[in-house]
Amino acid sequence: MTLPRRGLTRRQFGAGVASFAMATATTARSEAALPTIDTHAHVFHRGLKLAPGRRYAPDYDAPLSLYLEQLDRNGMTNGVLVQPSFLGTDNSYLVDCLKRTGGRLRGIAVVDPVIPAGELGELDRAGVAGIRLNLVGQPLPDLASSEWKGLLAGVKAMGWQVEIQRNAADLAVLVPQLLDHGITVVLDHYALPDPKLGVTDPGFQSVLKLGASRNVWVKVSAPYRNGPAGENFAKGAYPLLRSAYGSDRLLWGSDWPHTQFEATQTYAKNRQFLDTLIVDKSERAQVLASPRPLFRF
Repeated sequence: MTLPRRGLTRRQFGAGVASFAMATATTARSEAALPTIDTHAHVFHRGLKLAPGRRYAPDYDAPLSLYLEQLDRNGMTNGVLVQPSFLGTDNSYLVDCLKRTGGRLRGIAVVDPVIPAGELGELDRAGVAGIRLNLVGQPLPDLASSEWKGLLAGVKAMGWQVEIQRNAADLAVLVPQLLDHGITVVLDHYALPDPKLGVTDPGFQSVLKLGASRNVWVKVSAPYRNGPAGENFAKGAYPLLRSAYGSDRLLWGSDWPHTQFEATQTYAKNRQFLDTLIVDKSERAQVLASPRPLFRF
């Protein structure tokens, strides 16, 4: 290394080199310390009581222990458990799992609109960070009704999110109503546009415009739920979502154990697809870390 001819003494120059090396090492440690968060997974076992009117129920177990193994094997620091629709509003297994993991996991519950405020508080203390509206095949809720207004007020007071699974055309109608209540919104699985239309679906185009609110997040998860060509769709949708929302408003989720797609999907396959989807390492690291404030890790 050549010393400068003037300006700095040997001691000053050496101190500068040491300072630069320390800063570089600090940056490297900081990047290595970034969390890697899986924002969408389900746990259950066949001994749990199933909800009446369910559309589907799996014939196998997906226990907490097995999910934690998936996180460890795939280098994930944290995870989010989403209440399965077939368990309805009984969140007891979800809460038990959260309590057993010492803060490594957060939860998204399914609740009745008339749930008492005290029960919301109990869920909050257990590590629940929001509620889910799985509206696939369901009538749209009347968010202007008194019971829904009461629930949304409670959600806002908790600083929670509302996570929605619904086709993009209906999201374009529902999400602005939630934003009017001051609610943070998370959209599942690329916002589920019409598989035949993909990114040209007018509903998906409307969802892109919601990014300007800075209070909507989108999960780049489960591309297979967007039709047989789901991975190709995801590759076309991601740049549009990144442009509309910013990578800090995009979330990754494994969708483990890939209910109804178990024969073709694995945790590792979905994690590896993320590397294909987001080639830039720093951008991918931001997407994996961006859920930290949203889920209060």
